[in-house]
Amino acid sequence: MKKVAIIQSNYLPWKGYFDMIHRVDAFVFLDDVQYTTRDWRNRNKIKMADGSAKWISVPVTGGRDQLICEAKIDYSSNWANKHLEALRHSYGKTSHFDRYFPAIKEILEGSPELLSQLNRTLVERICGWLGIRTELRSSKEFGVPGSKDDKLIGIIREVGGDSYLSGPAARDYIVDEKFEKAGIGLEYMDYSHYPTYEQISEPFEHGVTILDLLFMVGEEAPKYIWAE
Repeated sequence: MKKVAIIQSNYLPWKGYFDMIHRVDAFVFLDDVQYTTRDWRNRNKIKMADGSAKWISVPVTGGRDQLICEAKIDYSSNWANKHLEALRHSYGKTSHFDRYFPAIKEILEGSPELLSQLNRTLVERICGWLGIRTELRSSKEFGVPGSKDDKLIGIIREVGGDSYLSGPAARDYIVDEKFEKAGIGLEYMDYSHYPTYEQISEPFEHGVTILDLLFMVGEEAPKYIWAE
């Protein structure tokens, strides 16, 4: 069997995103769909010393009237430097900061034109650090028409998959019968099993960027995601 996951690209995603990538044979960035604002596409959260979680956002041009793969990064402000300084301020004294920060700095300062390009480059680098060898593809490669379940099923067929791993929130709108009719197995992620680890401040927050975990525990990160 070949298990597939399909989800929009996110900026510096949380650990659950990488857990999903690790659990499948092929992961497809769903980037030829409508861009959504105030979402995970261009932002994520980092822990602060006072216990709060701060949003860091990549500015883009064009708003909602475009596909994710068309969204261009807005360089009218020095957002990359602000993000790097925010990371340094929060995590600069952590045990593993110096191991991962230079690569993040290089990618952010590389001035990619497209948000999806930035997101994928970051995800690929982080997958390498976590030892993930999953095949990474983009839905744009296939140009599958349609929407919702029909588009997902078409993409799964394009990559030769026969099983689909979905995020839990999709239970509200996925039509299971369509996957059954297409001969594709259907599973849902469970994000409830993650153990805590020492963060820079309390209370503990699961829903922050994966960098939080990497900076804190380094090579031990997989033990806090898929217990290996």
